[in-house]
Amino acid sequence: MRVRNMAGSVRTTERQRIALVLLDNFSMIAFSSIIEPIRLANRLIGEDFYEWKTYSIEGSEVAASNGCRVSVDGSIAELEDADITLLCAGVDVERIPLSRELGIRLRRLNARGRTYGAVCTASYVLARYNLLEGRRCTIHWENLRSFREEFPDVEVSADIFAIDRNCITCAGGMAALDMMLRVIAIQHGAYLAHEIAEMALYHNIRSGESAQRHDLETRTGISNTKILDAIRIMDLHIEDPLSCQQLAMTVNLSPRQLERLFRRHFDCTPGQYYLKLRLETARDLLRRTNRAVLDVAIACGFASTSHFTKCYRERYGCTPTEERQNYFWAQGSRRTSNSTVRVASR
Repeated sequence: MRVRNMAGSVRTTERQRIALVLLDNFSMIAFSSIIEPIRLANRLIGEDFYEWKTYSIEGSEVAASNGCRVSVDGSIAELEDADITLLCAGVDVERIPLSRELGIRLRRLNARGRTYGAVCTASYVLARYNLLEGRRCTIHWENLRSFREEFPDVEVSADIFAIDRNCITCAGGMAALDMMLRVIAIQHGAYLAHEIAEMALYHNIRSGESAQRHDLETRTGISNTKILDAIRIMDLHIEDPLSCQQLAMTVNLSPRQLERLFRRHFDCTPGQYYLKLRLETARDLLRRTNRAVLDVAIACGFASTSHFTKCYRERYGCTPTEERQNYFWAQGSRRTSNSTVRVASR
C-alpha cells in the first residue's frame, strides 16, 4: 500500500501483503479484528487480494493476553517487504524488550514508503523506536495518560484509530475492525466495506475520530451537569490539583453546594473524590512506567513522597514501591503459567 492510498485519493488494484508482528500478551480480539475483515474481503472479491503472514521476534509461538498461544509463519528476521506491517500488542507492553532487528526492519519499511502501524498498545513500541515523530497516533485509553507522560512530544489522541500518511494506529478491541474497514474502503470503496460489516453483523462502522470511551454521564450514571463539569476539571488538573473553593468557583457553585452534590451522589466530599482520582492515576503510572516514585508523586499533585506514600497506603494497603513490586511479581507469574489452548495463525 502506498502513502497516497491512505490519504484516500487513489484506489489500488495491486494485491496487498500484510505482515502482523505478534508481541507477548497481544490482544486476541484486536488481532482477530485485523484478520477477519480482510478474509471476508477476499471472499466477497472472489480472489485472494489480501495475503497475510504472522511473525514473532524469534519465530516461536506467542501467548495472547487471554492465554491462547498462536503459531506464526516466521521470525522478524524473515519479515518481508509487506505493503502493511502492523505490530500487535496488549497488556504490559511497557515491559517488552526492544528488538534491534525489528527496529531496523520497521525503519527500512518506512524509508520505502510502506505502511506501518500499531494495534492496541503497540504504539508504545513504535514510540520507543522513534517511529511516531511527526505522526498523529492513538493508543488504548488505559495507556493514554502514561503514554503522554512517557512521550510528551508525540501527538497522541483518544480517537479509536488514526491514519497519518503511511502510519496507521488503532486503540485495540473492535477499533481494529473499524480501522481495517476504513483501509478496505480506501482501496475498494465504501460499498465493499459495508458488505463486510454486514457479513460480520457489525452495523455501525465508526470513523477514526469516534471516542474510545462512553461519555462521563453514561459511565457515572449521573446527569447533573455541575458535578460532571467538576469531575472533568479534576481530571484535567491531576498534577496541579485545585482547592475545593477553586473547583466550586469554576462550576459556579459555593463550596457547600458542591459538597452536598458529591455527598448525595458519591457519599464523599469533593476532596475525597479528587484524591481517589489522583491515586488511581498514580497506580496506573506505577504499573505502566519506570518513573521514580517521587516523579509519580509530583505528576499526581503530591508535594512529597512521604505524603504520597501515606495516602497511597491508606487507600490500597501498601506503599507505592510495594505496589510496583507486587504487580511485576503477579505479571511474571501469569506469564510463566502454561495454557493448553493452541490457535493456528492462518
